[in-house]
Amino acid sequence: MAIRINEMRLDIDQPISDLRKEVSKRLKIEHDRIKGIEIIKESVDARRKNKIDMIYSVDVELFCDEAEVILRVRDDKVNIAEHPEEEEDIETGGVPLEYPPVVIGTGPCGLFCGLLLAKYGYRPTLLERGRGVEKRSQDVKSFWDTGILDEQSNVQFGEGGAGTFSDGKLTTRIKDKRCRWILRRMVENGAPGEIVYSAKPHIGTDRLKIMIKNLRENIISLGGQVRFESQVTDIITEEGRLKGIVINGNEVIPCSTAVLAVGHSARDTFYMLEKKGLRIIPKPFSIGVRIEHLQEWVDRVQYGRFAGHPRLGAADYQLVYKDAGTGRTVYSFCMCPGGSVVSASSEGRRLVTNGMSEYLRDKNNANSALVVSVHPEDFPSNQPLGGVEFQRLWEQKAYNLGGGGYTAPVQRVEDFLNNRKSCGVGGVIPSYRPGYKPEDLKKCLPGYVVEGLKRGLIYFDSKLKGFAAEDAVLTGVETRTSSPVRIVRTETMESETVQGVYPAGEGAGYAGGIMSAAVDGLKVAEAIARKYRPFT
Repeated sequence: MAIRINEMRLDIDQPISDLRKEVSKRLKIEHDRIKGIEIIKESVDARRKNKIDMIYSVDVELFCDEAEVILRVRDDKVNIAEHPEEEEDIETGGVPLEYPPVVIGTGPCGLFCGLLLAKYGYRPTLLERGRGVEKRSQDVKSFWDTGILDEQSNVQFGEGGAGTFSDGKLTTRIKDKRCRWILRRMVENGAPGEIVYSAKPHIGTDRLKIMIKNLRENIISLGGQVRFESQVTDIITEEGRLKGIVINGNEVIPCSTAVLAVGHSARDTFYMLEKKGLRIIPKPFSIGVRIEHLQEWVDRVQYGRFAGHPRLGAADYQLVYKDAGTGRTVYSFCMCPGGSVVSASSEGRRLVTNGMSEYLRDKNNANSALVVSVHPEDFPSNQPLGGVEFQRLWEQKAYNLGGGGYTAPVQRVEDFLNNRKSCGVGGVIPSYRPGYKPEDLKKCLPGYVVEGLKRGLIYFDSKLKGFAAEDAVLTGVETRTSSPVRIVRTETMESETVQGVYPAGEGAGYAGGIMSAAVDGLKVAEAIARKYRPFT
């Protein structure tokens, strides 16, 4: 049994080793009665700029009766630690499988789905249209250097999914015991240990690549297969039941169970699935731009005189504005401290941006998406894939406005607010690669998005003074905040219209971010395991 102590407070300049002394004082016991301390959560209280504290929740094991200590201290922040099982011991089903299940996509959803299936003896085959993370990283670098896009291996497609070239943020609003299991598996496979307890965990794109490769090798060691450059181009059905899938237009893999863990940019896959009878509906998402400031400004505005303190690292922000006039939400998204804006295109002559940070977050600029909510009624058609058409429209306009070669249009915030084309940049140098061109971003955004961004910028400046600084830079466009579709599934996690197909993760419309996608992958794997008999 352990004791959970919440809201343990250390001054920013106190070493973490002082936790033991603070625990001793809080529990009113001698140091030598403490067997061990485990940090469960660490966060920063920066509400007072003249005094910043580190806040901890810890589990404490003692050499004495924990229950007696709790009764004596009479503190509502001191209780018996509850440790719910992070992973259920799944009782596997009895329905025989003729062929191993197939997992389509190797983003966080597909990888963790495949990992759990492999652990329980299902020998899954993971299929990825792009390349393995090692070769994919070379392809992405080449694109950013030359502006020559490989449409099968890029920021969107390849092992690890779109999150591989991001900040690797693991924050999530979902409350699910599976999250801790996922974090522990990440650490076992090369992620930094503090992600298990940090209030704002991140891995960084450099460490993500290592972790993803190790996860793949783990799946293989458990009896799974991972195949790259293997795009699912068709599915074979019979009387509403999956019978097989077609790879690269010619190879047929017989299967009766397949997990659709495709990303939100798998547009050709969405069209194929709709044609094959899967029920797909459009869903809301958001579009806008990337905004860049100097990271030293973000640090200063958030941490005051403590900016640059080694315990704090690069500061971030999260901002939301509800536009009362239109009902649309304007918000910051995927904020990347000390990072870069990158080209995340996956289709020819269409330009889309994203943000990326490495683990140290030590680049000059901070960037974030600044986006406005859009809805199916905004789309050019009421068809299931109207949102895809909408994304393509504005991505093509951004490509043309940049002048081709995936050069991005940029605009100083002062010029954007005053409806004039930028003629250059100022103190904030755009980090976007392969190149940028000063322009007028209203030419590649819907009018209501432009107006929402303007009102949002002014409101955010009232919350963080300097957010709408004249030299802050906007880069267009950000369109892939989440999937534009939902592939409808039932309570069994299967497609509503094709048995044996399990839509999962962000591309299918059931997640938003690395952690929620991984959790959804586990849920689908559990559903399969409870129904079918494993091979081993």
